[in-house]
Amino acid sequence: MTTDTTAPRRAGRREWLGLAVLGLPTLLLSIDNTVLFLALPQLSADLAPSPTQELWIMDSYGFLIAGFLVTMGGLGDRIGRRRLLLIGAAAFGAASVLAAYSVSPEMLIAGRVLLGIAAATLMPTSLGLITEMFPEGGQRGLAIGVFISCFMGGAALGPVVGGVLLETFWWGSVFLIGVPVMLLLLVAGPLVLPAHRGSGSGRLDLPSVALSLATVLPAVYGLKELAGDGPWWRALLAVAVGALAGAVFVRRQRRLTDPLLDPRLFGNRAFSIALGILLCGMIMQGGVYLVVGQYLQFVEGLSPLEAGLWLVAPALALIAGSLLAPVLARRFRPSTVIGAGMALSAAGWLMLAQAGSATGLSLLVVGLVLGFLGCSPIGALGTELVVSSAPPERAGSASSVSETSGELGIALGVATLGSLLGIVYRGQVAGALPDGLPAGTAEAARGTLAGAVTSARELPPGLAADVLDVARAAFTSGLGAVAVAAAVLSAGLAVLAVTMLRDLRRV
Repeated sequence: MTTDTTAPRRAGRREWLGLAVLGLPTLLLSIDNTVLFLALPQLSADLAPSPTQELWIMDSYGFLIAGFLVTMGGLGDRIGRRRLLLIGAAAFGAASVLAAYSVSPEMLIAGRVLLGIAAATLMPTSLGLITEMFPEGGQRGLAIGVFISCFMGGAALGPVVGGVLLETFWWGSVFLIGVPVMLLLLVAGPLVLPAHRGSGSGRLDLPSVALSLATVLPAVYGLKELAGDGPWWRALLAVAVGALAGAVFVRRQRRLTDPLLDPRLFGNRAFSIALGILLCGMIMQGGVYLVVGQYLQFVEGLSPLEAGLWLVAPALALIAGSLLAPVLARRFRPSTVIGAGMALSAAGWLMLAQAGSATGLSLLVVGLVLGFLGCSPIGALGTELVVSSAPPERAGSASSVSETSGELGIALGVATLGSLLGIVYRGQVAGALPDGLPAGTAEAARGTLAGAVTSARELPPGLAADVLDVARAAFTSGLGAVAVAAAVLSAGLAVLAVTMLRDLRRV
């Protein structure tokens, strides 16, 4: 009787417990990304930040995560992923306390910056450890699906958890929820996570670190600005600076014997195609989520907490699909699962395009559920394909590229689909506002729906109602245009997945 020594080792109870330990901070990081939107009114009243400081409080966390992902992925490959994970957990817990008890805007900004850097250590190291813990393809796919569903679950729970905490405690409580989770990770991590020693192949190349930051930070900033009201030249200049730094970064990596990010990863067809599909999937999710969130609050008149509760069902669909996709991929090709999901997503976005005040919220929610359910295989299988296509010693770097593409995809979705919304909105509002409006009110109403809602408060009731009717109808048309664009993108991704990934089979 012979034994097949080439068969991958199957994970046991310790590995699945380790996955549970890794899932908790992932859930928390996602909650931390969304919960501050609800806390902003309270902390603004308490700390009185300037408008610029308020923007830094909101955006610094996401910017620093995006900027340091590549660096932390490479660092984890060198010094050991478990070691970096535990260092990051300790730093995240300490930064959470600093942010919670901030007594000035500057102190809170510093806390958010430290939280972003610490979070950047947790994400790629967790995915790298999962790749190491689950070498068998079927188990690894399911484990990554669970990991992704934890991240999506945090996005769903963020507004709900934040609303409950803010009704009972002060605004700093939204940060303190991270402390017990990180303590649990520090205690349980050494017991259930493998002691990955790292390659020990040398120090980080500091110019590469600087170039990676110079690539990602201006790009994310510029893409966010493109969706805002700032000068377009400034946003485009930031994106151009990021692109130039990226070209220099890639050129340097090709010359290094131990690069921070190995450019050869992109020579793998499965890696590059899966990464591109993952990026486009996040463009859809980021853009649609932004537009629908505004629709629920400014058109339907819901509070942030009420809007968050309406978005729980689509988030749960995303979680369910992330768990189901790896199971289906054992029976069908990954390309088939992703392509079928994208076709379902296209149908959901087309349904969303028909939603409006006259149809109520039911059609909107059903369209969102189908859209996000169809997108879920991209997150689970796309991430698994990206990570598994890389050599084991580069799993952290591959994970960081996957996470960075997600951050860039969300920013790009906000910029492109948000800009499309703005174009449709301004085009419809321009000639439809009632006569006799003050110049400032008309200008605000023509800019954004939020501006129309704010300026209408200073108008007589009848005139305010006319302005809001025009603005809300224009925004609803913009929502329809965004949904149609997402449907077209979904259909294109379905074709791309089926044709370009058709040779891939589940291990």
